[in-house]
Amino acid sequence: MQQSDPGTGATTGGADERSPALDGPVSPAARDGSSASEVTPGRRHRARRGATEPAVDLADGSQRLRGPSAVAVLDREDALGDDTDVVPIGAVPAVRPPVTPKRFRAPAVPTDTLRGWMVTLVLSAVGCVVRFWNLGMATDVGTPIFDEKYYALNAFEVWRLGGIEENPAYGVVVHPPLGKQLIALGEMLFGYTPFGWRFASAVAGTVCIFVIIRVARRLTGSTLLGGIAGVLLICDGVSHVNARVALLDIFQEMFVLIAFACLIADRAQVRSRFAAAALAPNDHPGAATRFGAKLGARWWRFGVGLSLGLATSIKWSGVYWIAFFGVLSVVWDITARRQYGVRRPVAGVVRRDLLPSLWSYVVIGIGTYIASWWAWFASESAWARHILVAETQTWNSEGLKSLAGVWHNSLWQWTWKMLDFHSSLLSPGAPGATDSNPADRHPWESKPWSWPIGTRPVLYYAPADAPAPGCGDGLQNCVRRIFLIGTPALWWIALFVAGWALWRAIGRMDWRYLAILVGYGAGYLPWFANLDRQMYFFYATPLAPFLVLGIVLVLGDVLGSRRFGVERRMLSLGFVALYVGLVVANFIWLWPMLNGDPMTQEMLRAQTWLPSWG
Repeated sequence: MQQSDPGTGATTGGADERSPALDGPVSPAARDGSSASEVTPGRRHRARRGATEPAVDLADGSQRLRGPSAVAVLDREDALGDDTDVVPIGAVPAVRPPVTPKRFRAPAVPTDTLRGWMVTLVLSAVGCVVRFWNLGMATDVGTPIFDEKYYALNAFEVWRLGGIEENPAYGVVVHPPLGKQLIALGEMLFGYTPFGWRFASAVAGTVCIFVIIRVARRLTGSTLLGGIAGVLLICDGVSHVNARVALLDIFQEMFVLIAFACLIADRAQVRSRFAAAALAPNDHPGAATRFGAKLGARWWRFGVGLSLGLATSIKWSGVYWIAFFGVLSVVWDITARRQYGVRRPVAGVVRRDLLPSLWSYVVIGIGTYIASWWAWFASESAWARHILVAETQTWNSEGLKSLAGVWHNSLWQWTWKMLDFHSSLLSPGAPGATDSNPADRHPWESKPWSWPIGTRPVLYYAPADAPAPGCGDGLQNCVRRIFLIGTPALWWIALFVAGWALWRAIGRMDWRYLAILVGYGAGYLPWFANLDRQMYFFYATPLAPFLVLGIVLVLGDVLGSRRFGVERRMLSLGFVALYVGLVVANFIWLWPMLNGDPMTQEMLRAQTWLPSWG
């Protein structure tokens, strides 16, 4: 006997057509799957739930439910076809693929690959034009400006002598050689000209724009926010000015940013490998153990150590990022093992990751730094190449006694002398300074507490005032200035961004904000260790990308999820567009002050927003 179930419109078997589980014989129709008597428990539940909703017969033989279930239209074939987990008696059920738990899923990455690369390349090209525009214009009667007088000359000697510095009379040799070698590449291509000695800096500034777009896109999962990061860095005054002069700081910014990109990629790769290991059979080589899976070679982590070694080969302050990023990497490894169910995550990191981390960050970092002295090692006439001889070696700071050769000890001795120079570079009036008169301090010196909002810039270029075409009526004197100034629309909100980042990192456990705080702190906090030292705002150059990334994350929070209503989404987009437009307008307003274009005195006063800028 058959009857129609009022809840589903399917035909259910009577007592004589039940399955064995219901203590009754099975009809032949049931064996070939043509009967609806094998409705799954879930479907029976739905049938009972819909029993109070009468069905209406349609002309095509299907039935439509009334009431809340009126949207479900099922004919008899659909009712059977939907029960994919029903198999004939005696058959082996098919094995379904397991549903991956959310915590075992690999990190999501943006899927709009083509659009992402198009945005990256277009904005990088725009940034390249901005950085190279009239690059060789500002000179001191054809000679380098500001501290270019040291580095451009050092680089010229490096180019002329094959990678070494021979005569200290060309400048004070107080930094490792890589930055000057990079400047020398431009001079080798374009000669000892303003464009030649600034070419490498402009290239580095363009690379920073490219990298920050990719990093922001990975952090946010949004090509829009990645593009905004590129626009903001293009319009950052600090990055712009230092990309147009032959100084060292833009190279350090580039290598630190590349290291940060590798660090973020390594984090994603680690979690992807853990996700694969969590789903692997127990006898699989990659399966998890009580210490966690063996992750194999982590080339992105190797890239972090290599990049930070290069950053340290520009300026010694790169070693701060080695320490900060190394600790952050270990913390991330611990949290990853805990996230994927490792019973002893700390022991797992000590057993699996600690030595490889030390190798990647310390050994590779220091090895890269030493390798940057390749030309110095290969030379017999480089400056300080034979500063020590065998009979003068001692166990103290004068050198390291070794049977391996005097030439190694000469490097350490030179390193010691550079360290002594930097530690004794004290502000006049500071304890231990050779000049006890505070009034003799450098006019553009600044301390770290002023760097986040850039209250004390640095004057790079100020030639004698002279009439120039396009400046008023030509009867008044024009001025040319290049100030290292952070775009106020970016830098003046740094404290707010830092506060928001702290709340998100601690209160919401947002690893992205934590990463940015660590990167920013590595380039900022160590300078408080010796406040008596002479310091300048250009030391803060590597902070600019982390400030931009922090702002982009805040803008991402403002935009919110696509699940928000249309009005909320449009209002958020309008606010973000307004802010980005404000940054661009602020950068355009300061353009003459950032590039040394002729200005009237009135224009200069209008662009000098703070008394400390003058």
